[in-house]
Amino acid sequence: MLKEAISYSIPRCESVRLVQVTDPHLFADPEAQLLGVNTANSLNAVVNTIEALHYPAHMLLATGDISQDYSGDSYHNFVSAIAPLKLPCHYLPGNHDDPRIMNLHMQGAEVYGHKRILAGNWQIIMLDSTVTGKPGGHMGEEEFELIRAAIEAEPYRHVLLAMHHNPVLMQCGWLDQHCMDNGEEFLRRVSRYHQIKGALWGHVHQEFDRDYDGEHGNMRLMATPSTCIQFKPLSDYFALDSCQPGYRLLELKPDGSMHTNVYRVPGDRFAPDAKASGY
Repeated sequence: MLKEAISYSIPRCESVRLVQVTDPHLFADPEAQLLGVNTANSLNAVVNTIEALHYPAHMLLATGDISQDYSGDSYHNFVSAIAPLKLPCHYLPGNHDDPRIMNLHMQGAEVYGHKRILAGNWQIIMLDSTVTGKPGGHMGEEEFELIRAAIEAEPYRHVLLAMHHNPVLMQCGWLDQHCMDNGEEFLRRVSRYHQIKGALWGHVHQEFDRDYDGEHGNMRLMATPSTCIQFKPLSDYFALDSCQPGYRLLELKPDGSMHTNVYRVPGDRFAPDAKASGY
């Protein structure tokens, strides 16, 4: 049975404006580091950068790997960190999250785990691509059924799909082992719906923005940098990038097109351990 969506009273003739943050990898201890980067401080720097831009967003999407240590406190720390943005937050799990602990502790006045968001002329579907105990992902039949039922319920809205794992390879040998293992099938099946205009994910700790040539024209495929460490693009072996923590802004336009850019924390404050061989 299709669960009720959360709705925003945005006129269909207006754009829907989103902020995406992903992969903060927080700990219970706010002083803890991941490969040389204090993840609490890097998330705070991203939040400060978003605030300084004064983007008139309607909501925040958090696309997984909120926690690094599976602790309840790590989720409390995330909710506290994003509070200055004063935005409703919609979240989904990543492979470093325990969904049970996440749902218990991702709590706040406007923090939501809904699978469907209705806003303006758009429907945003929050998908779970995780596989228990594995770093890689898989899109299960339950999620495909959610997509079908959600579009059937709102056939006149454009659709943005949000998830954690990448359905396309990033040309990083070590990282591509942990992609969505049925990514080609996923893209083939979802591209049959003319309503779906884009897919958005995290996981890969780097920027990606390309079009997929589907049955009904191009579908936008987008990955967003982490709010902490970055993975070096096009590297066969594990390597960290010196790029700063980042986030993505999206404007979903009433006609189904979208405008989006990735932004990063200015300066060079966050330098990962260049000798790291994995995590």
